[in-house]
Amino acid sequence: MNAPAPRRRKRLLSVEAILDAALALVDETGRLTMGELATRLGSSASSIYHHLPGRDAILEALRDRMGQAIGAIPADQPWDTGLALWVRRYRDAFAAHPNLIPMLTGQTITDPTVLASYEQVTGMLLRGGFGEDEVVLWLSVVDNFTLGSALDLAAPDDVWSPSAPAGGESPTPRMDAAVRAAPRGRERADAAFELGLTALVAGMRAHLDAAADNG
Repeated sequence: MNAPAPRRRKRLLSVEAILDAALALVDETGRLTMGELATRLGSSASSIYHHLPGRDAILEALRDRMGQAIGAIPADQPWDTGLALWVRRYRDAFAAHPNLIPMLTGQTITDPTVLASYEQVTGMLLRGGFGEDEVVLWLSVVDNFTLGSALDLAAPDDVWSPSAPAGGESPTPRMDAAVRAAPRGRERADAAFELGLTALVAGMRAHLDAAADNG
């Protein structure tokens, strides 16, 4: 008599295991579907729902991980120093997972950790003299700059590659020279980020000065 086939043991799931697998899936494929996630986990979508209610909840939990990576900013810093520190941490956290950026920007922020981070930055800006009616506008500007800079780290080493016709002159000689004079790859992305951050903070200071002169 043949022995019964051994029963396949189901993999035990946890929230952390689900999030680890979800982040790996996003990093590798740029997608997050419940079916693919269940396959990666060797489980079923219904088992995942037992721990997290759906894709949006998984994405918000991954947003929480990004918020944890950014961390809190020391409260005793001037607004410009604190903002620059926050932006650098923010960029580094998302640069590690660029495929996550369009997914998170596609849904409303509800995660308490990330909202607390924005609350802290809001407080810094208000103490710095920015008007309550413009803080969210500045947060949007900072978001756009930081996430764009994070995506820039995933760009190829050669972002621009002008080509000249065979035996002819390049149609973009000034751009060609500028590209040759600039650093490449990570060095270029880091230099562009620091240049942009310096310009952003300087522009915000100038805005405060102009508002004070007009007030």
